[in-house]
Amino acid sequence: MAWALRLRLLLLLAVAAAATGGRVDLWPMPASVTRGAQTLLLNRDLKLSTAGSSYADGKGILKEAFQRMVAVVELDHAINGTYSSQGAPVLAGVRVAVRSPSDVLNFGVDESYKLSVPATGNPLYAQIEAQTVYGALHALETFSQLCNFDFNANLIELHSAPWTILDAPRFPYRGLLIDTSRHYLPVPVIKSVIDSMTFSKLNVLHWHIVDEQSFPLQIPSYPKLWNGAYSYSERYTFDDAIDIVQYAEKRGVNVLAEIDVPGHALSWGVGYPSLWPSTTCKEPLDVSNDFTFQVINGILSDFSKVFKFKFVHLGGDEVNTSCWSTTPHIKSWLLQHGMNESDAYRYFVLRAQKIAISHGYDIINWEETFNNFGDKLDRKTVVHNWLGSGVAEKVVAAGLRCIVSNQDKWYLDHLDATWEGFYTNEPLTNIYNPEQQKLVLGGETFSRPFGHVLQQLQIHSYKIAKLSRLAVTMYCDTDILFLGYIVAHRSSWVHKGHNICAKAVDVLFAYPEHKQ
Repeated sequence: MAWALRLRLLLLLAVAAAATGGRVDLWPMPASVTRGAQTLLLNRDLKLSTAGSSYADGKGILKEAFQRMVAVVELDHAINGTYSSQGAPVLAGVRVAVRSPSDVLNFGVDESYKLSVPATGNPLYAQIEAQTVYGALHALETFSQLCNFDFNANLIELHSAPWTILDAPRFPYRGLLIDTSRHYLPVPVIKSVIDSMTFSKLNVLHWHIVDEQSFPLQIPSYPKLWNGAYSYSERYTFDDAIDIVQYAEKRGVNVLAEIDVPGHALSWGVGYPSLWPSTTCKEPLDVSNDFTFQVINGILSDFSKVFKFKFVHLGGDEVNTSCWSTTPHIKSWLLQHGMNESDAYRYFVLRAQKIAISHGYDIINWEETFNNFGDKLDRKTVVHNWLGSGVAEKVVAAGLRCIVSNQDKWYLDHLDATWEGFYTNEPLTNIYNPEQQKLVLGGETFSRPFGHVLQQLQIHSYKIAKLSRLAVTMYCDTDILFLGYIVAHRSSWVHKGHNICAKAVDVLFAYPEHKQ
């Protein structure tokens, strides 16, 4: 949380530095912004009012978000309580009116809001109007970016009032993937990642929980599965998963759980060796063994008790099926069922899809499933593009939904990916039919922890700028000179003592060979 908070402060400092120059620099840029020229001061004891709101805030989502916002705005500084000598109007608080009483975080939930900051009034209150509490959370984030700590007067200022901001995201799916199989992340680090996402209004944490390297999650139905963890301590209990999901939900972030089948599953057999084709050829999972699908059913049954998001990710990528044709009992099964390796791959994916649907999920699969047998996929399938460009247009033309994550543009661990490419990666390229455009749910960036490349603190400092660029593309349809903006404010970060992020800017932007 501490490092995510510091990264958040970097964004606020950058916005504050630009405020005096007459620019509107908000992450992501709202759909509509008007402003004036009045400077306000914020009351040292800023109030939250929910009078007239239909939302009772029984879970404390709004109250806690307001407290987090105030803590960030104040920058842990002592605030001067004397305003009379300043001569500027004082903002007493924020009134929030949420129309919906529900805080169920469904996919496609209304995230729109209106933020008004008047220049006059007694008492003077900012006003937030939103259909749901999750729109109100975005409004609080935007409000925080309007505020600037004055180090000379020890006061919080809000420039350019009155403000009227109308906003709604461009895409309903704005995601970040973390991989806890290849590199274990402690729960506090995952929570810090979630906090960082909210600063850019990203709303889906894609949790790639397991892979061939390790199986760190407790599965009550099959308790030996987490024998495949790296170590006894590098595990997540079932309650840890519940805690992460609840933490994310209170910040407007859904958690998408992924188990990758039939490939990337070597770790499953540590606890249950019969899931392997053989002890010498350990993946993909044994397609001929009904126990394989019983385990998948058990995992998804347990998932349904924790991961309430509409979707579950079943992977399906990079499947090397050679073990199936070289393992005698599977080879015999293939002959008996009149299948070759490709047929068995399709059979496995489709059977796993049916299991997921039986637990109430829509399915997301990596694009290889579409590339190999797209016409056979269940219509509830969302195709996750990651290999390259040009896939989304084919997917939506086939009537299926798509998420864009092409690795040459949006993978954070691809250090050769240029900023120009990251910035110009448009999910709707060559998709002109409005109905087909609706099938592109959004996009996602892949933040595999760089264990062998960077330490955790460096991960965050590297990630923040690129995450913010993705957020602009996913959230709004505005041409913002983001690259130049970050570079321009490097000096202000150094001045404020935030050398970690300044060094990250040096790496990302200054070296011509990276063109970052």
